[in-house]
Amino acid sequence: MSKSRNKGGQGTPATVALSQAKVDFTLHPYEHDAGAQAYGEEAADALGVPYERIFKTLVAEVDGDLAVAVVPVAGKLDLKAFAAALKGKRAVMAETAKVERVTGYVVGGISPLGQRKRLPTVVDASALEFGTIYFSAGRRGLQIETAPAELVRLTQATTAPIGKVG
Repeated sequence: MSKSRNKGGQGTPATVALSQAKVDFTLHPYEHDAGAQAYGEEAADALGVPYERIFKTLVAEVDGDLAVAVVPVAGKLDLKAFAAALKGKRAVMAETAKVERVTGYVVGGISPLGQRKRLPTVVDASALEFGTIYFSAGRRGLQIETAPAELVRLTQATTAPIGKVG
């Protein structure tokens, strides 16, 4: 994997965070279809990457506080497991407008890195099964590939089985 340095006007808060931390990563741009509803699946299909290796960034409220979940696009977030991973009782998906305001990203381009406000983060344990994983670079049509351990370290995340199939 090569170290990428925000070339070609593709710098986002997420890529800046990786560069400042001197983390090896690769950017993978693809043509985003404005009509796409399943952004992670669109990225996987466009890049020819298995769904299990592309992770989506979701924001939920756990006992009233926002938190970030990073799960494979192949499945869904298990809200009960997510709440438990954060030692909470109940989790619900957060409102889109609130998520965009707090993270500084638009839905479909939310990265777990470079958010306006650092939120508690849980990365699905399956990420650790891969040498590298893909996740949003902070805008639709651009994915970051890096080692899952680096994502966990930079977000100060915990890992737990928070994804569920289907």
